[in-house]
Amino acid sequence: MEGYLVAVGIVAGIYMLLTLGLNLHYGFTGLINFGHVGFFAIGAYGAALCTLRGWSFPAAFAVGTALATIAAYPVGLLSLRLRDEYLAIVTLGFSECVRLVLTSEEWLTNGVRGLPGIPRPFASLGIGGGADRAYLLLVVAANIVAVLVILRLTRSPFGRLIQAIRDDEQAVRALGKDPAGFKVRVFMVGAAFAGLAGGLYAHYLNFISPEQFVPLVTFYVWMAMIIGGTGRISGAVAGTLILMIILEGSRFARDFLPWISAVDMASIRLAIVGLALILFTLYRPQGLMGDFTRR
Repeated sequence: MEGYLVAVGIVAGIYMLLTLGLNLHYGFTGLINFGHVGFFAIGAYGAALCTLRGWSFPAAFAVGTALATIAAYPVGLLSLRLRDEYLAIVTLGFSECVRLVLTSEEWLTNGVRGLPGIPRPFASLGIGGGADRAYLLLVVAANIVAVLVILRLTRSPFGRLIQAIRDDEQAVRALGKDPAGFKVRVFMVGAAFAGLAGGLYAHYLNFISPEQFVPLVTFYVWMAMIIGGTGRISGAVAGTLILMIILEGSRFARDFLPWISAVDMASIRLAIVGLALILFTLYRPQGLMGDFTRR
């Protein structure tokens, strides 16, 4: 049981990093990003390819994070010219382009066969025991760093300005401020969190393939952010935990509904998550950790 809880905690921590990054994009700045999984994939493959070639774990994680950050720069530039709905479509297309490149460039990524044998940090402590607990602490530490970075940003003049951009970009321009550089930097920082999450994900599973980085991942992250409350760090944390409870709790539903196949249960799990989104939208649109004084 302990091993299962540790495994769930690791996956939850990885998704929490993704949610914190997306919350910085949309919750604090108003940038609609439907391609967050693309940065997740870049970080995963970048870090995995480095360790498979003998690089140290810190260097591999740094490379994966840096590649995701660099990839976010041109996408961030698009946010300067596109309205919200068009930016959403372009970012979704970006993530699919990343997945197609990972599939087609077999000389580098091994294509649909994926990358097996990715080493895991702390493996000497014993997989399934001390190694997993140590990895959980690593994931928790990464989330703490991400939260501290976001707090530092959002409580600074930079953070107040990006929130002003979210609320009324035209008013910010009227005050003589140019939102362009701020939006690009926010896009890059949020992508960096996704890239780090990707590196942690790849080295935990020991295997990655393009099929693991589908738009459904971005959908789950959006769900976590909306359920928890946009523009709030506590919302990203709470929303991710609720999402994981729904996803993992539905696995045990087959014990009570044995006539439902595993394939059908996957669809039911997605329906449960969708129902949760509908209910929160209707009765708690500001999210679980949002402003309790308004509806």
